[in-house]
Amino acid sequence: MNGLIRKIVIGKDPKNGMAYFVGMRAGDKSVSAIILDDEHLHRYGKSRYLVYIGDEEGIVLWKAIDDMPCILEFDLDF
Repeated sequence: MNGLIRKIVIGKDPKNGMAYFVGMRAGDKSVSAIILDDEHLHRYGKSRYLVYIGDEEGIVLWKAIDDMPCILEFDLDF
């Protein structure tokens, strides 16, 4: 899974918010992708971001961030 979002900071204040970024360790796995849930946005009109973790065995949904103030950092490596 590849996406344009590299990092998400949850909360109004970026210095005190919870942050997740692609490549961050989560137990014995690491964050693989952060994506905007387009279906949720279309159906309910609210933003929801999905954080996936994985390893060589596969990728699973780890966290869903629903309708929270967020700051996004995009992957500009092109």
